[in-house]
Amino acid sequence: MSIARLLGIMRRLRDPVTGCEWDKVQTFETIAPYTIEEAYEVADAIARNDVADLKDELGDLLLQVVFHSRIAEEAGLFDIDDVASAISDKMERRHPHIFGDARIGGHHLWEQVKAEERAAKGSQSALDGVAAGLPALMRAEKLQKRAARTGFDWPDAAGPRAKIDEELAELDAEQEKARQEEELGDLLFAVTNFARHLKIDPEEALRKANAKFERRFRAIEQAEGFSALDLEAKEALWTSAKRDQADSSA
Repeated sequence: MSIARLLGIMRRLRDPVTGCEWDKVQTFETIAPYTIEEAYEVADAIARNDVADLKDELGDLLLQVVFHSRIAEEAGLFDIDDVASAISDKMERRHPHIFGDARIGGHHLWEQVKAEERAAKGSQSALDGVAAGLPALMRAEKLQKRAARTGFDWPDAAGPRAKIDEELAELDAEQEKARQEEELGDLLFAVTNFARHLKIDPEEALRKANAKFERRFRAIEQAEGFSALDLEAKEALWTSAKRDQADSSA
């Protein structure tokens, strides 16, 4: 089996005597950033609709799972079979309408089962379990959703929209750098909340804005003598590129 082959490769790479100098000294902490990076590269391949690249990136992500599992197995904590069993148990538990006696499923039932799992682990807050390692924008949205389930939320988008103006005014009024940072964070949090009420994924919206900026900048930097142009000339190129790209997508 291909999985068995991959597990064997990882065992050899981690061999304390004959293994790879880099692989055998890695820990959970040192490879965690690579795990996050590979997950984003999977998302990028999907966004580009590159199926061949998606296959490769999923392999890279699977390698991360195998890597973590091997480190854990060496420490006597768990192995890849335990990982597979744990996720299998979880999926069956969270789909009682498929694998159990519940008659009606859906997202509400999924969230209810997750809440019961958190309670069984001794959860003390509705915010428990929102991973601190998530990207800040994504974590802000998840924290807001958790708080909203307790009733701590505006009834419509007008509230978070007004909060944006309030936070922007507070930022404008600050002169001290640390306070500006705090107020800017509050502003970003408010914008995330507004996006949630509009039912827009803020992470996806920003990702698309990044891609749009990249397309336009790559277009204007091809202009002869671009670096030497003044800002007004560069703005004119930007406006032209914006118009051209809008026309081409029509």
